[in-house]
Amino acid sequence: MVEAWITGAGRLHLGTDGGPMNGGAPRAVWSTSEHDPAAVSAKSAAQGLVTAGTQAHVVWNPLRGELVQLVPATRAGLLLGPDLGRQGRVCLQISVVGRARSPFTQGPMVGLDLLLAWLDSWGVRRRWPAGPPLGVPASYEPANSRRSWAGGGHFGHSQVPGAEQPWPGGIDVRKLTGPDTFPAELPRPRLSAEQLGMLTARRGARHLEAAGGV
Repeated sequence: MVEAWITGAGRLHLGTDGGPMNGGAPRAVWSTSEHDPAAVSAKSAAQGLVTAGTQAHVVWNPLRGELVQLVPATRAGLLLGPDLGRQGRVCLQISVVGRARSPFTQGPMVGLDLLLAWLDSWGVRRRWPAGPPLGVPASYEPANSRRSWAGGGHFGHSQVPGAEQPWPGGIDVRKLTGPDTFPAELPRPRLSAEQLGMLTARRGARHLEAAGGV
């Protein structure tokens, strides 16, 4: 039996979400909150998403094993925007408390079994149609493959069509979804190392400007 809410997870549900789902292949999208999991709890990271109006379905701190759910599986999250987030029977958005430059699969992943069981119950296949997510800075390169996106399965945020964020970085997908996971071939960056460096610098400058230079 599928459950809209993860049994045993904390909740921070304020009734705000991206609306009803449009149907199609179920998928899960992995992001990072860009916080230190040793210093920031899942609840604190979840409150930050609420403040920004970018609620994921679930915030997970893999170091502490904390799970906080903000949006039920039957509704769209807001981390991907109003359009892409509504595509699929479900499009379950997971924000991992961690940083893209330090892939969270290199450390403890307490609570992963519970999270994966929930994703499995919603029919999210343990496949990575776009291949393993690229590491930083290559993951800053915009993803354009709607074909792989249409097939459902697991994706990094950086692999979502039109995404500009590098999340979750170069994670080990077999550590995450199991040793029997067969991802597509690792995608090759379409930009040179020099071009990727320039792109990263420009986006970093924009983010600092948006934050008021902090």
